[in-house]
Amino acid sequence: MNDIVKPDAAIAAGQETIRAEARALEQLAGALGNGLSEPFVHAARLLAGAKGRVIISGMGKSGHIARKIAATLASTGTPAQFVHPAEASHGDLGMIVEQDCLLAISRSGETAELSDLLYHCHRLSVPIIGMTFKSSSTLARASTAALVMPDCGEASEEAPAPTISTTMCLALGDALAVALLKARGFNKDHFGAIHPGGKLGAALKRVRDLMRVGEHDPLIAPDLSVPDTLKAMSRDSLGAAGVVEHGKLIGIITDGDLRRRLTPEMFARDARALMTPNPLTIAADAPVADAIAIMNAKRITILFAVEEGRPVGVVHMHDLLAAGVR
Repeated sequence: MNDIVKPDAAIAAGQETIRAEARALEQLAGALGNGLSEPFVHAARLLAGAKGRVIISGMGKSGHIARKIAATLASTGTPAQFVHPAEASHGDLGMIVEQDCLLAISRSGETAELSDLLYHCHRLSVPIIGMTFKSSSTLARASTAALVMPDCGEASEEAPAPTISTTMCLALGDALAVALLKARGFNKDHFGAIHPGGKLGAALKRVRDLMRVGEHDPLIAPDLSVPDTLKAMSRDSLGAAGVVEHGKLIGIITDGDLRRRLTPEMFARDARALMTPNPLTIAADAPVADAIAIMNAKRITILFAVEEGRPVGVVHMHDLLAAGVR
């Protein structure tokens, strides 16, 4: 069976498919600056003005794209939900209320399963955004904002399965989502709040979310004796202490400092003699990713978090790794 796939022919078909989709996306981007610009802005305003949820629907391959667009909108601050058009006719129309907004996807604009959904939305005065390739279609004519994309065909003329068209719909959905998040000022903090799981969620946390504070953040005076400094550093597994004078962090003592500087004569001195002055610090509100970058670049494992020079916590590389940050 594997003999039917000829390497040169397979690679050529793959390249042509990708290039055809790239050309279609370029044409779509150009359309956004021309005939599609006004309905695109209108659609974005309808989505932004929805006091309820954005309901997204489509049948077949368009349904798969609709699910992805719903997920993208939801993850970027726009409440969204996929509703299957066939299921809508059997009770799921009850999911759609007056404050919602509908985004319906259909290549031809004549998908029969969408008819009940469109009628229901018209009855409730729910705005409809139609995403289609046919300007004279039922969906386009029924839409409050009709996003009619240039028809660039499909990747295979022999079996014109949705390929280029679904890629264009997906890209236009992403374009709407990004336009909305920029208009709303949606940022990394908002994104992190709704993506708390996994490495991405961990990387979007702030230093204050993971730093050690209180008794787990050893702070000592510069005149503390070396024996008492060692005791202070031994109270926690941090392996370091911050040296504070007049409320400001002026130095740090780490296990490495002890190995390099601790001699019998040093026991008669104080913490100032052991410390590394002017240590690297980070703001408590800085992204955890910034802390990782500093630690990796400087080959250190500890950073004190400060506010106006005053230590408010300390973050250790082990804490970051335990939280799933890489």
